[in-house]
Amino acid sequence: MIHGLIGLFVFGCVAVAAQTEQPDYDIAILGGRVIDPETGLDAIRNVGIRGDKIVAVSEAPMTAATLIDASGRVVSPGFIDMHAHGQSLPAARMQALDGVTTALELEAGVLPVADFYDERATQGRPINYGAAVNWANARIAALMDKTPQADPAWFMEQFSDPGWQTRLATAAQLERIEAMVQEGLDQGALGVGFLLGYAPGTGRKEYHRISELAARNEVPTFTHARFLSMLEPDSSFEAMAEIVAAAAGTGVHAHIVHLNSMSLRDIEIIGPMLMEAREQGVRISTEAYPYGAGSTGVGAAMFRGPDWRERVGGVTAANFDVDGTRLTEQELARLQREAPGTQIVIHFLDTEDPEDQRLLNQSVLFPDGVIASDGGDWTVAGEALPEATWPLPETAWSHPRSAGTYARFIRQYVREQQAISLLKAIERVSYGPAKILQQAVPQLRSKGRIQPGADADIVIFDLAQITDNATYATPARASGGIEQVLVNGVLLVADGELNPALMPGRPVRNKPR
Repeated sequence: MIHGLIGLFVFGCVAVAAQTEQPDYDIAILGGRVIDPETGLDAIRNVGIRGDKIVAVSEAPMTAATLIDASGRVVSPGFIDMHAHGQSLPAARMQALDGVTTALELEAGVLPVADFYDERATQGRPINYGAAVNWANARIAALMDKTPQADPAWFMEQFSDPGWQTRLATAAQLERIEAMVQEGLDQGALGVGFLLGYAPGTGRKEYHRISELAARNEVPTFTHARFLSMLEPDSSFEAMAEIVAAAAGTGVHAHIVHLNSMSLRDIEIIGPMLMEAREQGVRISTEAYPYGAGSTGVGAAMFRGPDWRERVGGVTAANFDVDGTRLTEQELARLQREAPGTQIVIHFLDTEDPEDQRLLNQSVLFPDGVIASDGGDWTVAGEALPEATWPLPETAWSHPRSAGTYARFIRQYVREQQAISLLKAIERVSYGPAKILQQAVPQLRSKGRIQPGADADIVIFDLAQITDNATYATPARASGGIEQVLVNGVLLVADGELNPALMPGRPVRNKPR
């Protein structure tokens, strides 16, 4: 319902008003089911926006220069992805169509940190962006005597080199690693990203020491656990216990990335261990994505060694696919030997099997856990898409989580399984990530909320229609049912269509020092 208007120009459900008096707000969202996880609000309300901020949430009538009729729709805080490797423009735009308004590269991170922020500030971004400092880049630089670059391609060039993955750091090398990580934090990084699973030969003392550094700087760690295995020794359970020990011993807030894929089928023993640690006061948080397949480079350390197949659950080459095509044993061997950085999808749980889906559900719905995509960039025939590419070509390839994680979670767990309330689901995709980060990153105190003073990062969707359209065979399909996306008060997506000319995204960054 639209109030106080003389004339009205309507585009879908977005209306631009012609008025005789100064409107109350720049944008008003009218009559939607407003969800604010922090306060528990779940009710029909109007939302008034002025500039880049929400200034009113009320039942009272509102006038505005732009009116959005949200009746019959959900009005949610913008989704916050803590695990977004895809930091290109095409990746950000696809995530915006999945409701993501803030995409952070925290598991891997970047180094040098200032270069990452400077480049994106120059180019502009459609959604908010930020990163942790990349411990792995620091380790490569120290052990291989290289100059790190804040470019994923640089890391992939060193991806399967045992020179940094299997050796202990000397005292001098450890000093250099620590100095580079500290420099990244001084440049505004949001925490420390640990790709520990890609360098399993790293010393336990090194992991503990850099965790101490993070604790002193009062920022979290984001850890890819050391092992991917259901067999002992060197099991996923042991790897998770190492993270718990570092958190308990240093006081750092340790965030465990992709609990689902790292636990394999051992979530039923890993989960209780993590819960007990939290009950004892250890600061542990978790994330998961709602898929039974992961993605990484085919030459990753976890896919090497004489018994790696048995450790990962008896996989064969048919568990791997590239560009939507399952591999043969001969092709898998060739890629591991000649092109170890090739991105693959590995299917570790069959979600058509009710037992495997039950195991996945335990990670996705882990108490106080959040949803994160672990999504990546887009390629065609193995080559990265140019930054200016939009829309994505039909042949563009990535894991489908790069396009559909959030719509899939809401569709599956709220609408279909009814395993979680809408309020609690929205908490896992918005306020939950903000709450994990806000002590270390003050900007997050104004995100993940629909309340006066919060950033105007907002998603409006149809609960009856929201769905992921991306599949393993055809991943370059945007989610459906997400109708409007505002980033810092700018209508980036209107009636399901993204405007590529808009760049309202801003850096999420700690103050450089």
